[in-house]
Parts: sequence; structure tokens; C-alpha cells
Amino acid sequence: MIVRDRPGALRLMLAWKGSVVPHILPHILLAGLFAAVVTWVSRHHYLDGIVEYTLLPFTLMGIALSILLSVRNTATYNRWWEARRQWGRMVYEMRSLARAGGIHLDAARRRELMMRALGHAHLLRGQLRGEDVRADLPASLSTVLIDQALATRNPAALMLQRAGDVVAEARREGEIDSVAAAALDQHLHGMAGIQAASERIAQTPLPFAYTLLAHRTAYVYCYLLPFGLVAGAGWFTPVFTAIVAYTFFGLDRLSEQLEFPFGREANDLPLDAICRVHEISVAEALGDPAPEPLRPVAFELQ
Repeated sequence: MIVRDRPGALRLMLAWKGSVVPHILPHILLAGLFAAVVTWVSRHHYLDGIVEYTLLPFTLMGIALSILLSVRNTATYNRWWEARRQWGRMVYEMRSLARAGGIHLDAARRRELMMRALGHAHLLRGQLRGEDVRADLPASLSTVLIDQALATRNPAALMLQRAGDVVAEARREGEIDSVAAAALDQHLHGMAGIQAASERIAQTPLPFAYTLLAHRTAYVYCYLLPFGLVAGAGWFTPVFTAIVAYTFFGLDRLSEQLEFPFGREANDLPLDAICRVHEISVAEALGDPAPEPLRPVAFELQ
């Protein structure tokens, strides 16, 4: 995720980090080159009597394409924001669980509960990103428990279940009553809901036909546009075509990035940094030395 102050006008124009330009630059250049070829052919009168377009069809098509891309980008941004809301809620659930554990559980059980809850957050991050997070799991977790979780198809869910076992054991031994057990389980239940919501976002992309329609229409529009511009714009046709291509191709690419917000693209969510917030919250609740928050590297926070 890009984290930086808003730069000045010139630096904003030249900003590269976090921009979609590196991904679409070949397509922009190709559209501009095609427009240059169309302009050259038109200037040599090879298109006379063959192609005589006005800008009216392109105006209507451009409006329709703008609406289509706008709706698609709104849908993908809503997915991105929903994912951020869920992981922000996990911070609340983790801190609330630590506070409730300090009220109802002894020190040893509270520590084990929080370590397993923290392990759940790391394992969920690993599942969403398809990464091995064994090295990031709390050192106090038993190797047997970690191996048992990683051997399942849903390690995060198993770790959360084992966190619930701590509460169940305390209830069986009479350390807490049913009211305290329900209070602790409420926060574990909330974390399970966050996992389910994250899995829903990760495993349910936008309908492919919708994405394909926007993608194809943007390319058709940008490659037909030179025929409508060449009569009035002349040799500026490649420039105007490249600008339009940057806009439409950029919106198309940006929506692809926002559609899956859990990856490591520049505009994806900083799950590493959020998990570090969990580590800090748990360490401070347990009276342990807290690690430093993660800082952006080259304006990018992972």
C-alpha cells in the first residue's frame, strides 16, 4: 500500500511508485504508434473515400465506456474497502480479547489464548496471500500445534479453534463461569466472521464476463479513436490517443488490482503492517516488549 504525503503538482505528474503506468505503458505506446500510422496513411490520402468518421460515435461510445469503467471501479473499490474494514475490525477484536482475558483468565491461560489468536491472524494472512508464514508465528506456540495447523486445508480456522479450546478448558476446570466464557468466545466469534468475510472477498471475483466487456470495449475504443481524430487533430492524433488510452487502460488495470486486495501490489492492503499492530497490542497487553511498527519502504507499506 502506498503511504505518502500528497506531492506537489510537478512531482504528482512524475510519480511512478504506485502508478499503473508501468503495467500499461506498452499498451499506451502501441495505441499511440497505431494512431501515428493512421495519421501517416491519412496524410498521404490513402484513406480518402474509405474512412470518413465524425467524432459523434466516439463521443457516445466514450460516455458509455466511462460509465462502464466507473461502475466496475466502484465495485472493486468497495471490495478493497470492505477488506480494509474487516482487518481493521480484527484489531478491535484482538485488543478486546486481550482485555477480556485479563479480567477472566489467569496469566498463563491468557498468554496462551492471545498467542493462538495472534497465530490465527498470521495464518489467515498467509492463506490469503498464498505464503508460508511459519517464521512469523509466535515463538511460544508449540511446534506440534503449528504442524497440526499447517497440515490442514484451513490452518487459520484450526488455530482459532485451538484458541477456543483454551476458553473451554478454563470453563471445564471452573476458572470461569458461563458468562465469562461467552464474553471471551464473542471475540473469537468475531474473528471467525472476519476470516469468512476475507475468504469471501478473495474467492469471489467480479463476474468474468463483466471484466471482459470493459477490457474489450476499452481496447476497441482506443484503436478506433484515431480514425475519428485524424481529420481535425492531424499529427496530434497520436498524442490525444495516448492520453485517452492512459485513462481507459489505467482505470481497467486499477480495477484489476483492487479486485483482489490481499496481494502484494503497490495498492493492496498492508497485511504485514496490520499483523504487526496485532503483535504490538498483544505484547503490551501481556507486559512484553513490543516490536516496532512497520514503516513504509520507498513509500510502500506491506
